[in-house]
Amino acid sequence: MSHLDVHQFICRSDNYGVLVHDHQSGATAAIDAPDADAIERELKKRGWQLTHIFTTHHHPDHVEGNLELKEKYGCTIIGPRNEAEKIPGIKTQVAGGDSFKWAGREVKVYDCPGHTRGHIAYSIPSEYCLFAADTLFSLGCGRVFEGTLEEMYNSVNQFKTLSPSTYLYCGHEYTESNARFALSVEPGNRALQQRAAEVTSLRKEDKMTCPTTLGDEMKTNPFLRCDSAEIRRNLSLAEASEAEVFAELRRRKDNFK
Repeated sequence: MSHLDVHQFICRSDNYGVLVHDHQSGATAAIDAPDADAIERELKKRGWQLTHIFTTHHHPDHVEGNLELKEKYGCTIIGPRNEAEKIPGIKTQVAGGDSFKWAGREVKVYDCPGHTRGHIAYSIPSEYCLFAADTLFSLGCGRVFEGTLEEMYNSVNQFKTLSPSTYLYCGHEYTESNARFALSVEPGNRALQQRAAEVTSLRKEDKMTCPTTLGDEMKTNPFLRCDSAEIRRNLSLAEASEAEVFAELRRRKDNFK
């Protein structure tokens, strides 16, 4: 079986569009549908036909293209069971613990409450790909709008069980601002220093900073490093639980300039 072709691009202002294509079957999935025109343009460049949309959550910048793309391509929209009434055009409802076959491969679903109550993520284990949308970003995590900080902690940290070689695809290009915050709480982290310099260089050239890998994120992302002695010292939370450290990090990030 050949590898999937994963094509990533920027749309709207800072959303990531992602297309996943199987050459053997012709199946093509969009991870969310932030912008129908941008997705259609990328499909046409490659001669692909959209067969599926894997929706992660209900926010408008992730579903606005659903109905237009469904009308044009007749694609099947898969999305979170716990937000089904908010997902335009949804046909197949899934939730954490579910898995389904797509292009001959297993797709696993993870519940990720926090950013929204019903947010889900998708992984394709055979391809070492995780599509985490607005739950986990490179060097950061999503804001907590509908869930609790404890739920977001659990949502983010469940991905530590995946292979460090797993590629992380995010919902937005936020890495440069995330790097500044990460350095403010763990300035002595050499791996983080190197990643931040790389990110600055990439953004100066208007290049994307993702995908990254979970292995690299576990070395650099403060929200996956709540056991770091330096982070704990800088937060004055040496004896706190990891969930408490996570919550304080998220509160500080909310107000970070």
